[in-house]
Amino acid sequence: MNIQQNPWQILDSAVPYENKWIRVTEHQVLNPSGGAGIYGVVHFKNLAIGVVALDTDQQLYLVGQYRFPLEAFSWEIPEGGGPLGSDPLNAAKRELLEETGLVARDWSMIIQMHLSNSVSDEFGIVYLAQGLEQFEAQPEETEQLLVQKVHFEKAYQMVKNHEITDSLSIAAIQKIKLMMLEGEL
Repeated sequence: MNIQQNPWQILDSAVPYENKWIRVTEHQVLNPSGGAGIYGVVHFKNLAIGVVALDTDQQLYLVGQYRFPLEAFSWEIPEGGGPLGSDPLNAAKRELLEETGLVARDWSMIIQMHLSNSVSDEFGIVYLAQGLEQFEAQPEETEQLLVQKVHFEKAYQMVKNHEITDSLSIAAIQKIKLMMLEGEL
């Protein structure tokens, strides 16, 4: 098998839906075995951006909000989007300030990941933000947020207990735990 070669053959494509955030494309395909079928792909027009805001006492900031697609409340790291082609760090700084009112002095990228690569091309980047200073939060009109500051170990337990189910948040919190265990933090 050649890992560089696409084994799928696209016969035809149509875009049944598009808005300013996503585009849905339905492809008529021949699968790797030669069978005819369809494949739907959701293209995201923004990067997914996440921020682990961690202070000197290992306190982490979580943002809680009702997530419309899930019809459920969700605890997460501060998250948002950044336009493709723009500086993701600027988007991370904006999201942290908007959602928590925090400004960070020190930034480092800790994760790059595809979020659901069987149906979408959504790509996420997570930053660790440290050297935190508190200002006033500036949530968007679509956001009704709760912010809680918890010890990192509590957030890690929330992941283990399935109280945090957001993929970007889980990956970020587990990455920070790994960094702590390896002495990088």
